[in-house]
Amino acid sequence: MPKPVKKVVFPVAGLGTRFLPATKANPKEMLTVVDKPLIQYAAEEAVAAGCDQLIFVTSSSKRALEDHFDKSYELEAQLEKKNKTELLRIVQNILPKGVNCVYIRQAEALGLGHAVLCAKDVVGDEPFAVILADDLIDGGEKSCLQQMAELYDERGCSVLGCETVANEDTEKYGIASIKKAGDNIGKLEQIVEKPKPADAPSNLGVVGRYILTPRIFDVLEKTGKGAGGEIQLTDAIATLLDYEHIMTYEFKGKRYDCGSKLGYLQATVEYGLKHEGLGKDFQEYLTSFCPPMKPAKKS
Repeated sequence: MPKPVKKVVFPVAGLGTRFLPATKANPKEMLTVVDKPLIQYAAEEAVAAGCDQLIFVTSSSKRALEDHFDKSYELEAQLEKKNKTELLRIVQNILPKGVNCVYIRQAEALGLGHAVLCAKDVVGDEPFAVILADDLIDGGEKSCLQQMAELYDERGCSVLGCETVANEDTEKYGIASIKKAGDNIGKLEQIVEKPKPADAPSNLGVVGRYILTPRIFDVLEKTGKGAGGEIQLTDAIATLLDYEHIMTYEFKGKRYDCGSKLGYLQATVEYGLKHEGLGKDFQEYLTSFCPPMKPAKKS
């Protein structure tokens, strides 16, 4: 049996320039969808998959992330004093007991591959997951990472979370070429970082979910700069294929690209509509704001 995936790396050192000025002083991972920041959705997904050590690769401007997961004595005391027990419960249970956070400083932004490499000493000789928080995925009954972890437990090798993307969007993703190995499952044969549509081996894009074996660290240490002058995780995965099998998994659920303004707004609307305490009123508001079109009269 393979070792279970208990550690997850969150590369969160990026500047979030697409959301300026909102991200000038606030990390993009702290942008909220309804009432939770993106990083909390990502952390909850990891915990649902059985991870109990959350490793954040941060920069000097990301103290708000640490504060969010830390205990806030003053806030809790005020909520308790005012008998706001439900809010106190929410604040005290952002992460369940037994889940630990580790923060590692990425001194220089050298790419996703470099960010993952920064976590080597903490991860050690264990399999681990990587979650990009601005890819918000609603997996329904099972989180995306939980689905992938089940495949990892079965196959014992690295697993890449994937979805079919539009042909014109291949330049935004690592693109995988696979041999089908079951429903939603493929054996990776090739992976290319952000190819032009004419050069893409397929339109199966790797999204922000990975389960990787520790051998990836040895590969990353020897990986040179690739697209954008950065150390690309995709390039290291392509080399990892020389040593071991890698599986792809087309997850069940819906992904929102919250690294784009449109994707972020879509997530806000759809999560708002299904929010337990807000959904009904929000639906009524949207209906009044954009009333449904009347069917055209028959001529």
